[in-house]
Amino acid sequence: MFSTVGALKLSSDNNRNLKTDNPSRRKAKFKVSPQSSIMSPPSATTALSQPKVVTGDYGYVLEDVPHLTDYIPDLPTYPNPLQDNPAYAVVKQYFVDMDDTIAQKIVVHANSPRGIHFRRAGPRQKVYFKSGDVHACIVTCGGLCPGLNTVIREIVCSLHDMYGVTRIEGIEGGYRGFYSRNTIPLTPKVANGIHKRGGTIIGTSRGGYDNKKIVNSIEDRGINQVYIIGGDGTQKGASAIYEEVRRRGLKVAVIGIPKTIDNDIPIIDKSFGFDTAVEEAQRAINAAHVESESNENCIGLVKLMGRNSGFIAMYATLASRDVDCCLIPESPFYLEGPGGLFEYIEKRIKENGHMVIVVAEGAGQELVAESLRATDNKDASGNKLLDDIGLWLSQKIKGHFKNRTEMEINLKYIDPTYMIRAVPSNASDNVYSTLLAQSAVHGAMAGYTGCTVGPVHGRECYIPFYRITEMQNKVVITDRMWARMLSSTNQPSFLNTKDIIESIMDEAPPTQLLDDQVADNGVVSKETGVC
Repeated sequence: MFSTVGALKLSSDNNRNLKTDNPSRRKAKFKVSPQSSIMSPPSATTALSQPKVVTGDYGYVLEDVPHLTDYIPDLPTYPNPLQDNPAYAVVKQYFVDMDDTIAQKIVVHANSPRGIHFRRAGPRQKVYFKSGDVHACIVTCGGLCPGLNTVIREIVCSLHDMYGVTRIEGIEGGYRGFYSRNTIPLTPKVANGIHKRGGTIIGTSRGGYDNKKIVNSIEDRGINQVYIIGGDGTQKGASAIYEEVRRRGLKVAVIGIPKTIDNDIPIIDKSFGFDTAVEEAQRAINAAHVESESNENCIGLVKLMGRNSGFIAMYATLASRDVDCCLIPESPFYLEGPGGLFEYIEKRIKENGHMVIVVAEGAGQELVAESLRATDNKDASGNKLLDDIGLWLSQKIKGHFKNRTEMEINLKYIDPTYMIRAVPSNASDNVYSTLLAQSAVHGAMAGYTGCTVGPVHGRECYIPFYRITEMQNKVVITDRMWARMLSSTNQPSFLNTKDIIESIMDEAPPTQLLDDQVADNGVVSKETGVC
């Protein structure tokens, strides 16, 4: 029988050493590799530190996260203030065992190796910061996402209420706020109620990243805990900040909280704000359905977020059940000819008299670029500027029916993108954001650094930065979740046999709960765990 939470086997001497809560003093009966043969940091950055990998019996692999004691030996430890907190007095074994790890893959066979694990998040018995010595800062980068204010609020309240920290600052306006010296004092009173508002009270921006200026600012201000909230680009920046902090030998914990409304961050189950985005997207889909149903030969076209990953479009389509066609970046489609989009639209309009199409913003970009001869421009974050697939597709559909058929159609185009980004998070995302924030604070106080926090199979983990930034999570169009969506809309797959074979042969992304994975021996559903 296999357990999601695996325990490392330590000698009796090492068990006694656990009381010090100092990872550098524990000598496990495992081979610790300075550099993993399984994964390596992104080639785009030259890392000062090497991945910490622990291997054990039966194919056990722990991809551990950095700790302050890796480069500052013999740091003193202090009792965790939570042991005297009456709110947690009733909790049985509140402190996480130092050897608890979470398996990345939980669907296994009898002879399967135990596989890759991540360190379990949560409070430790010993901490590496005195409450009065902590000077923490929080920064949000990139686009807006439901739940940002909730994460900010919970980091502030966790630091103050759990650990007695009083010096907390918000870095205003993203990364550039570090060297612009724009700060906002954050207290529980300031943060009270902000989770009911959309956006971020400390501001955000794209670009403005200057590693040395940022670390100089951290060092000059005496900041020793940095909480960085952002997507994959932001997390790459956070990783570089950690490396520079380590190079200088600073006692600064750098913790990332992954944020992307598109849910394109790998390893973790999902990103905060995703549930809210799907819920809000259904409002736009419902409006499109009402319009299309109320007008003769009407098409409701809704463009949703999804630059490189079509999770929002797919899940909103599945939840709605009113959508006739869903187009995402991972699934190529074509307009003309047998089996094309135009043929399917004509068929649905003749059968039902109306139709709803959902398209992710990154879908069909190659078609738009070919048609408009678009340039390869990028935004301040380095992301490619996308052409408006919604407007382009609506014009193409109108032109086709006007010039090549006798059918007159109405087309209603809805783009709710910024309305969805700006709403406050729903109850589910509020709870999720709270867990993320608390896990981040527990990790920083315990001396962990150079990592991001997120759930793997429902358990909060500390994950090395390089695992988060090495690739993007994408919908696998040969798995069961996409098949469920196709059966819901009854749309063609727009794939020929060659495309399907190539998709199956392509390497699948790492395990995530929200998407099915392609396992070593076939397709495994991450939702049901059934092969």
